[in-house]
Amino acid sequence: MIPSRITAVLGPTNTGKTHYAIERMLSYRTGVIGLPLRLLAREVYDRIVAVRGPGVVALVTGEERIVPPRAAYWVCTVEAMPEGMGCDFLAVDETQLCADPERGHVFTDRLLNARGLHETLFLGAETMRGAIAALVPGVQFMHRARMSELSYTGSRKISRMPARSAIVGFSVENVYAIAELLRRTKGGAAVVMGALSPRTRNAQVEMYQNGDVDYLVATDAIGMGLNLDISHVAFSSLTKFDGRRMRHLEPQELAQIAGRAGRYKENGTFGVTGEAPPLDDAVAQAISDHQFQPVSKLQWRNARLQFGSVKRLIATLEEQTQDQWLSRVRESDDLASLKALSADAEVAARATDGPSVKLLWDVCRIPDFRGISQGEHVGLLTQIYNDLHQFGHVSANWFGLQVRRIDRTDGDIDTLSKRLAYIRTWTYVAQRKGWLIDEYHWRDETRAVEDRLSDALHGALTQRFVDRRTSILLRRLKQKESLLADVNEKGEVTVEGEFVGRLEGFRFRMDKAGSPDEAKTLRQASVAALVPQFHLLADRFYNAPDPEIDFTEQGGLMWGDQAVGKLVAGADPFKPQVTAFVDEEAGPDVIAKVQRRLQHFIDRKIASAFEPLLSLKNDETLTGAAKGFAYRMAEGFGIIPRSEVADEVKALDQDARSALRKHGVRFGQFTVFLPLLLKPAPTRLRLVVWSLVKNLSEFPESPPPGLVTVPAAKDAIPGYYAMAGYRAAGERAIRIDMLERLADMLRDKDSRGGFEANADMLSITGMTLDQFADLMTGLGYNAEKGEREKVKASRTPEVPTQTSQEQPVEAPVESSGDRMVETPAEPPQELPGDPKVGAAVEMETFYTFTWAARQARPNRVQSERPRGKSKPAGKPTGRGKPQGDGGRPQTFAAKPKREKQIDPDNPFAAALAGFNKG
Repeated sequence: MIPSRITAVLGPTNTGKTHYAIERMLSYRTGVIGLPLRLLAREVYDRIVAVRGPGVVALVTGEERIVPPRAAYWVCTVEAMPEGMGCDFLAVDETQLCADPERGHVFTDRLLNARGLHETLFLGAETMRGAIAALVPGVQFMHRARMSELSYTGSRKISRMPARSAIVGFSVENVYAIAELLRRTKGGAAVVMGALSPRTRNAQVEMYQNGDVDYLVATDAIGMGLNLDISHVAFSSLTKFDGRRMRHLEPQELAQIAGRAGRYKENGTFGVTGEAPPLDDAVAQAISDHQFQPVSKLQWRNARLQFGSVKRLIATLEEQTQDQWLSRVRESDDLASLKALSADAEVAARATDGPSVKLLWDVCRIPDFRGISQGEHVGLLTQIYNDLHQFGHVSANWFGLQVRRIDRTDGDIDTLSKRLAYIRTWTYVAQRKGWLIDEYHWRDETRAVEDRLSDALHGALTQRFVDRRTSILLRRLKQKESLLADVNEKGEVTVEGEFVGRLEGFRFRMDKAGSPDEAKTLRQASVAALVPQFHLLADRFYNAPDPEIDFTEQGGLMWGDQAVGKLVAGADPFKPQVTAFVDEEAGPDVIAKVQRRLQHFIDRKIASAFEPLLSLKNDETLTGAAKGFAYRMAEGFGIIPRSEVADEVKALDQDARSALRKHGVRFGQFTVFLPLLLKPAPTRLRLVVWSLVKNLSEFPESPPPGLVTVPAAKDAIPGYYAMAGYRAAGERAIRIDMLERLADMLRDKDSRGGFEANADMLSITGMTLDQFADLMTGLGYNAEKGEREKVKASRTPEVPTQTSQEQPVEAPVESSGDRMVETPAEPPQELPGDPKVGAAVEMETFYTFTWAARQARPNRVQSERPRGKSKPAGKPTGRGKPQGDGGRPQTFAAKPKREKQIDPDNPFAAALAGFNKG
């Protein structure tokens, strides 16, 4: 039989030692490889499965066990390597961990005792050469040189860290703080820690490897064989807590981590960042040259245990060694747990024979993944041991309850990490053969819970530490690829599927960024991607029909609900100019196209709304005074208070007036105007154009359409009410066309002797009597308020029903001023229920309106209308109520009037003339 060949393959990182071991193992029929981390074991397992298929590859770790029936190749953590299998090939990776205070004794045991039938490989650093030569007889050495160079670059700020860098921290808090800083400044980072499950770790590494992020924040877990595309490694600290105390990292430990930079033939660099002090020149040089002090002591614990009693087991675990290369390991967690459990009376009573003591030792080796206190961990181990000893298995109900309590994916990163640590304990228990009745079910169940928690933790880490949007856009910009932008119907802009902001018309409103660097990236990517969108949008806008475009009362120009420009005053009041709201990045062509379309819109809008006025202004047939008055109308945008042009109106002859009337000009008593321009649309546009001419900072709004009167503001801009189509009078302003209708009603009233308002006057103004009195005062009238007895309709006694031959008796009617009062033919008979003679008299309020004195009326137009004359039959007495004989209300009748020439400017002149003749 050919003796087993033992080879120590030594060298620094990036020498391909692990790859060499995998190739050697696959050249044999069977093999076992022990790796330092569960994460690395999973990576190697996936690589071998890709080559040989899952049917012949087993994965065995403390928390994971995948063993197909025909397993030929076993990938394990060093602690989980099966013993006595008789495999053809065996390899142990990272043997320099034999010197580790925590786990070193396990690696030392494999170095001393684990062998393959045909070949054994020990992989590690060159510092292990002396120890391996002394402890492993017949070993051969193979040195493998690093495939790339490693150089020191000194200290560098995290914000200036180059892409494809790994920043190393030695605490969870430190790792999280660095990742948060990178998210704000560089778009994010992947996070890799030894406490992560393989599923979470793989998802984070994949995010880094495929370029979603350019930075990796990790603990020293990346120093153990994880193959990543890292160009630079930066240490944020040079000290770590090793479970017992804070200590400085040894140069070889720094080298193990720094060696992750520069994979295969790509050179790498390392340095420090944050609060870490610069490395000593000697240490930096040693790392670059891979020259370190050789390992002189290996951690050792007796592996030949005796289970006769608990005391005997403890004694064998604490046995000393005389070998100068070996040093007994300090008290480990499993030994401390054994001593604590043996002090429990019930446990001591149960552990009295070999199998019971061995079972107790197996339970004590359950790692404290949860990191809880020693007392709590011992209590958990006690429950498990008592169940196993009494029932032969752990209680399924109790075990299921523990798993269900953890099976929740809500919470933050710390909460999910804690649950993941807890499930690792139950996963470890489920992997122990025979500890549960339905162990395969619980293996699948705990694995499923771990997967759900792993996915949730990956999502939480990504959400917190990765600005996916910024990282994707940065990668695309660096690759100089054309970016794909999309704008939905809401104007939301996505670039490469990531929301970056909103397009408001032709202006891009970037989404809120967490930092200036992020904002810069967003802007660059968005602008680059939106240029084609701007051109498409400009084409669509240019071809949009006018109804899709509108102006606001503040002079803004809208396309749908998006602002696309504003109006500015031009040289001609009827030709305002436009300013387009378009980002400069859209380009001059887009800006010019949008501006042209807006100018076309407003030009057509003015031509349509002001057509009667523009026709009047541009009528070449008008001459002399008519032409001048047409220009005055244009200057007033079709509305001029008559008082302002009284002289010009008088100067117009009948031909001039007739020519102006053909264009719709109405010469009212109070206003000269074009009635068509009082409609809501022209009024709204007129106020905007007038505000531009006045250079107002805030444009007044047009009154709501359909209102006859509106409240009159005391601080209104001079000329506003005329432009709005109203005239201010007292506390309210009345629409000028309705004011002219009121003026027509007042023509035949006796404004000297006095008259009262009738129902028609109140109806067309929509006012109460008091409001109407205020309006009339504002128009130049005096309003004298008085009270009088209210005249009620008389009640007639019931008469017999008339036959068809009988005719009804009509009561005569007499006139009482403007009120028609019915007078009964016979005195009414007193009916039951009629008020007594001494009952209270109901009074009513009335106003008598007379024309004010000339000096009290600034804009007198009395001469423009004929005045009727009437005299009261009696003198007014009492409280302003006209009284006749006997105190009864008197009636007033107007005397026949002398024919007066009707003002030809009055649009109702013809009707009035015909009425008089009739």
